[in-house]
Amino acid sequence: MAGAASRTTNPILLLLIGGVVAFVVAARRTAAPWSRSLVVFLRLGLVVIVLRVVLVVVFGNRLPGHVLFTLPQVPLPSWARGVSIGGPVTVEALVQAVVQGLRLAVVLLCFGAANSLASPYRLLRCLPAVLYEAGVAITVALAFAPELVVSIGAVRDARRLRGRPVRGFAGLRGMAVPVLESAFDRSLQLASSMDARGYGRRVPVSAGARRWATGGTAVGLLLVIGGVYGVLVSGSLPGGGIPFVAVGAVLVGVGLAAGGRRTNRTRYRPDPWGWPEWVVGASGAVAVGCLIAAGVLGVAGLQFSVYPLGLPTLPLLAAAGILVGLLPAWAAPVERRTAAPARTRPPRAPGGPERGRTATPAADSADVPPERPVPPSSLPVPTSPKRPAVTPADAPVGRIEGRVA
Repeated sequence: MAGAASRTTNPILLLLIGGVVAFVVAARRTAAPWSRSLVVFLRLGLVVIVLRVVLVVVFGNRLPGHVLFTLPQVPLPSWARGVSIGGPVTVEALVQAVVQGLRLAVVLLCFGAANSLASPYRLLRCLPAVLYEAGVAITVALAFAPELVVSIGAVRDARRLRGRPVRGFAGLRGMAVPVLESAFDRSLQLASSMDARGYGRRVPVSAGARRWATGGTAVGLLLVIGGVYGVLVSGSLPGGGIPFVAVGAVLVGVGLAAGGRRTNRTRYRPDPWGWPEWVVGASGAVAVGCLIAAGVLGVAGLQFSVYPLGLPTLPLLAAAGILVGLLPAWAAPVERRTAAPARTRPPRAPGGPERGRTATPAADSADVPPERPVPPSSLPVPTSPKRPAVTPADAPVGRIEGRVA
């Protein structure tokens, strides 16, 4: 949809793309934290439109037409002929600035929709086998900031309970060591788990296979980048850049498949790719394909012109392709939300659990492992009710010393 928006300056088509994207997000948005990204990108798009209009009014090229007002003009030297500060502002210049800002805002809205609907962790899990090292690094980077924030909050709460300063230089000096210690502990645990899972181990392959994998991936990526530029910029490449994207995708697929043989790894719970995923991908391809076809066929109305100034027309082929983008609102898979089963106490049966202990329901017996016997050394020691035992948890807060986890 972002590629389709970059192929046109018709405000009707741009607003249609924005409406389709917002409808799909509203229909398939989940309760994940990243599902609210669309509102942020929408506000960013409005800021882009305002900035575009302000820049055109103050520094833009002075288009002829109906003059609205005139700003005080600052004379510039001859080498800055293409730039102007102040001068007459026309309706045509403002309309063109709004349309160009609207196109960029709709592109940002499409990226915001992708961020709202796609889980970054599931996306990293879908990386090819040859790129799993980059995926692990990105996953660790994404999880580092939330864990660091949680660690800082825990250390701050512990120092506040102990009556120690949490602000200023004294608080920073006292919190630095526990936070760094917890970070080192997490690093060691991550390194141990990665080593236990065989991270970085390779399968020996021939030198020819390695060269083919590296060369095919590099050439394929260059062709894909050039093809995407041809898709976004009309008239830059023959065929709208589609042949370059197709050939590059094939080379990248072959290179990744050849490079993936070096990595002997399995995938835990792979995400299935069925007909809903094909429908979602095909709907976007149809949308951008209809815009490219309309440009190749010379359909009128794709590009908006302010001379003469009037209402834009609606090209039916492009509008039909954009409306196909509504299919993911019904075809995309819905996130399965299963509520936790309520644990009820079954009636006591002969040979069943003793009174006062909660038995595991039969429905959960397959998911809950059997309870391990508690060793006698870990059983609580009964104490006298007159003198309760003092444990570290009951000790005065100001006297607790030791390592903060």
